[in-house]
Amino acid sequence: MALDQSFVGRTYPPTPAYEVGREKIREFAEAVGDLHPAYVDPEAARTLGHPDVIAPPTFVFSITFKAAGQVVQDPQLGLDYSRVVHGDQKFAYTRPVRAGDRLTVTSTIESVKSMAGNDILDVRGEVHDETGAHVVTAWTKLVARGAEEA
Repeated sequence: MALDQSFVGRTYPPTPAYEVGREKIREFAEAVGDLHPAYVDPEAARTLGHPDVIAPPTFVFSITFKAAGQVVQDPQLGLDYSRVVHGDQKFAYTRPVRAGDRLTVTSTIESVKSMAGNDILDVRGEVHDETGAHVVTAWTKLVARGAEEA
């Protein structure tokens, strides 16, 4: 069953604040194999003009994808998450994510399309810090594969 087009533009409440920790950044950088000094060494980050270590660009996905859970779990939307695959991801930064940031994410459904029996859902996550300043926008494309015919 196709997703309801009337959900385009629907915005969900901001998430509770997520506090970014140095250790989480280090673990993420290690997991993706990018140990740039600014990700693991506060002094190296300060030398580059940052107040503390910064996160690799894709770090914010873990926060925005969790926030998108509000969308995919919305029973009114009717998305069968067991059939969902991650289609695409992109980010637009105002500034890097830093250790000590307290970030909230507000998710909005940007588009709902049906193509070749599949539903395609684009979710925009607006990430702000504790002062309300924009940090990054993340776009996530989810594809709900169509049901296989018997």
